[in-house]
Amino acid sequence: MTDRALEGVRILDFTWVVAGPFATRMLADLGAEVIKVQSAATSRGADSNGAAAFSTFNRNKYGIVLNMRQPKAVELARRLAALSDVVVDNFSARVMKNWGMDYESLKAVKPDIICVSMSGPGHSGPWRDYVSYGPTLQALSGMTYLMGFPGRAPQGFGYSYADHAGGVTGAIAVLAALEHRANTGEGQWVDLGQLEAMTALIGPAFLDYAVNGTVPQPKGNLLQSRPCGPYGAYRCKDDESGRLPAVDRWIAIGVTNDDEWRAFVKAIGSPAWTQDARFATQEGRYKHAEELDRLVETWTRDKEPYEAMEALTRAGVPAGVVQNAYDLVHNDPQLKHLDFWWVAERTNMAPNHFDAYPARLSETPATLWGPAPWLGEHNEKVFGELLGLSAEEIKRLQEEEVIW
Repeated sequence: MTDRALEGVRILDFTWVVAGPFATRMLADLGAEVIKVQSAATSRGADSNGAAAFSTFNRNKYGIVLNMRQPKAVELARRLAALSDVVVDNFSARVMKNWGMDYESLKAVKPDIICVSMSGPGHSGPWRDYVSYGPTLQALSGMTYLMGFPGRAPQGFGYSYADHAGGVTGAIAVLAALEHRANTGEGQWVDLGQLEAMTALIGPAFLDYAVNGTVPQPKGNLLQSRPCGPYGAYRCKDDESGRLPAVDRWIAIGVTNDDEWRAFVKAIGSPAWTQDARFATQEGRYKHAEELDRLVETWTRDKEPYEAMEALTRAGVPAGVVQNAYDLVHNDPQLKHLDFWWVAERTNMAPNHFDAYPARLSETPATLWGPAPWLGEHNEKVFGELLGLSAEEIKRLQEEEVIW
């Protein structure tokens, strides 16, 4: 047994931005040797090596550069693929094929190769050549429409949830393909449309339409499974410490039955409005949610969020601070208890905090062995030690802007 679950698995990683890098990061955490391919011509924005997103999603990887516009670079990439178990990309459908790096081409140089193509809409159908990003996939999947308040424009997410849905699905696809190869000796191509990965998350909406003919509508913060209240996020006292640029603070409260309502009323000091007949039952609180929310906020608005959370949870009312990044690192006792944060030193940067691998494998735990690479940091290691190029050859290819 090895110390790491995916020890001995090599992945040639053509992914960029979030979805693909997140998929290969999960595999790298489990011990796969991931070689990330970049180019000086395209490493910008979220994919620039100094960016926070890049640092987060590319830990535990080796970094090389190849200018795939050069035929010599494509040939080097094909030689690396021949020494790899898996090739992953999240380009649109045309890119890898144009380079001669699609599954059929790579199968010729390594018959049991596994290729996972994480394009947005997939490699077939009328949208196959579309370029997409997380927010567009969230909209196409219907999720953005469902995220909002009745009668208002869709809100969507504050972050690219679709990238994480696609990333998790991509990692699972690699594991399934590796298991299949271990059992049969066969490689395969996985056509993973991130749109499908995202759409699969709204199964209840499809079921509601299929069974009831109902087109689900946005519910705001209301609990959809049954009427109750107060149920939502409520504004607390602003953070005036000056520590962060964002000063508004919130607490989420979820009162789901009459016992919790009575505990809530007692915890906030039994103000007169809580005796209003409209709020005597769960149905009434749900029906008059807008007015109830306004009144609840008269209590939360001058409270520190952690003060309010402690008062409510001590009384048995489900409540939690809407935490920001500072809170998660410094104030969350559960994450501290779980040693959730990994910290890595990176040359010319402050220590990086990373979210740890969320699953704990008792025999082969995930580990952090290194921060994200700088652009081309491991050129000599990969091209020299793995492909056997001499230092002079590597230098010449750099001057020709092949390794570039």
